[in-house]
Amino acid sequence: MELILWRHAEAEIGEPDQGRALTAKGHKQATKMADWLDRSLPNTCKILSSPATRTVQTAEALGRKFKIHPDLAPGCTAEQLLAAANWPDSREPMLIIGHQPTLGQVAALLIAGQMQEWSIRKGGVWWIAQRERGDIRTNYLKAVMSPDLVAR
Repeated sequence: MELILWRHAEAEIGEPDQGRALTAKGHKQATKMADWLDRSLPNTCKILSSPATRTVQTAEALGRKFKIHPDLAPGCTAEQLLAAANWPDSREPMLIIGHQPTLGQVAALLIAGQMQEWSIRKGGVWWIAQRERGDIRTNYLKAVMSPDLVAR
C-alpha cells in the first residue's frame, strides 16, 4: 500500500472556509506539483479530495479522475482519513488531497507510530509506503516534495 498525502496549495483568506479558492500563487503551486505527481504516480492510483474549493482546484490541476469524499473536509480526523483511504488494506496506491493539521497527524501516526502535529507545507506531498516482510508490516517515507523543488 502506498498513501500519498497532498496538501492543498495556497488559498485565499476568508469565509466561508469551505469556499476559499486558490490564489494565483496557489494555482502555480498546484500545477508544478501536479506535473511531478503525474510523472510519478502509477496509473492505478486512486484519488480522493476534500470537498473544499481549494482542494478540488488542487486536484483539478492533476488532470486525472478523482472523487470528492465528504469525510475529508476540513476538521476531519486522522482516523476518518485513513478509513477513507482504506489504509492499510487497499492494494492500490491512494492519493488524498486534504488539509492541515490532519495530513500531518496521519504522516506522524504512520511514520512515528504516534499522533503528533507534523506540518506539511502548502502544496506539498508526503508519499508513505508500506512493506511486508513475513508477518511484519512497516511504513516508510518514500518521498517528500514541495512545489518550490519541482523543476519546470
